[in-house]
Amino acid sequence: MEKNIAVIWGDCSSPEIVKQTLRVLDKVAEKYGHTFHYTAAAMGGEAIDKYGDPLPQHELDKCLAADSVLLGAVGGPKWEGLPGEQRPEKGLLRLRAGMGLYANNRPAKIWPQLAPASPLKPEIVAQGIDFIIVRELIGGVYFGNHETHTLENGEKQAVDTMPYAEHEIERIGRIGFETARKRRKKLCCVDKANVLDTSRLWRTVMHRLQAEYPDVEYSEMFVDNCAMQIVKNPAQFDVIVTENMFGDILSDEASMITGSIGMIPSSSLGDGTRGLYEPIHGSAPDIAGKDIVNPTACILSAAMMLRYSFGMAAEADAIENAVSRVLDKGLRTADNMSDGCTCLGCTAMGDAILAEL
Repeated sequence: MEKNIAVIWGDCSSPEIVKQTLRVLDKVAEKYGHTFHYTAAAMGGEAIDKYGDPLPQHELDKCLAADSVLLGAVGGPKWEGLPGEQRPEKGLLRLRAGMGLYANNRPAKIWPQLAPASPLKPEIVAQGIDFIIVRELIGGVYFGNHETHTLENGEKQAVDTMPYAEHEIERIGRIGFETARKRRKKLCCVDKANVLDTSRLWRTVMHRLQAEYPDVEYSEMFVDNCAMQIVKNPAQFDVIVTENMFGDILSDEASMITGSIGMIPSSSLGDGTRGLYEPIHGSAPDIAGKDIVNPTACILSAAMMLRYSFGMAAEADAIENAVSRVLDKGLRTADNMSDGCTCLGCTAMGDAILAEL
């Protein structure tokens, strides 16, 4: 197969992990007879420096012309003082909206070899951590109106709105049910229906969908309780479906209980097969250029791209199995080191995964 991949190298440490990921993709292409073409697209801080815009239309067009997009991570202290519309993160929001990517899927699965690195008690980890958060990605408070105005008494007031329409809830809810159907057939809708009208609308729509999926065990949970349950008893969860901001927060919490945020990939998809694949961690500006950042989450994100967008299941399995064998050998990066293991840098971890491929 021949595929065109738009590559957003990202900011700070991100180019280091993307470089290792492309090495892995090239090895997969060589081994399985595929051809991957890469087109660099600037977004975030890199785009601000080049064009004064976190995502110019001509860079978005490169992503829209590709079969899928691989992204490192964007942002860093250099750009933190910019106005909201010019910040690197605004480019990411525009990219998601421009590509029509309304479903973000973040697995929270502990690799058995990394169980000692989890901050949870061993008896909790032993029960298993293997769930996925299906997060609505282009609606809610991140895409509502944001305004700051001055009240009559001279005090400033900021207002952020959280809009959701029924069709936005239905399409992500359906993905939640379909995902659960392919896993252990349990779906939990997480909201704040005791306070928010948007959450009450979510429940109304989800109840309608529930009737279409009688084989899926459906439940609901308030977001504050869910945050507690993720650290108290993560084994109870299979698939969590939730709105944009709640999903953003919960998925970061879920990643940390697996032992390292540096091991968790993610996919963002819409109606077609073209997706955006990225590690869930940030750009790690504090360790940029030191060759110590963990490239594994980015490499596993590429495996998700092969599986979900390109239909290359065997190739995705090969990457994931290579990562597992590297962990079996006690090879780690600084973020998930344990006693008796060997600490590798970014390039050396890429070398180790390539050797297993």
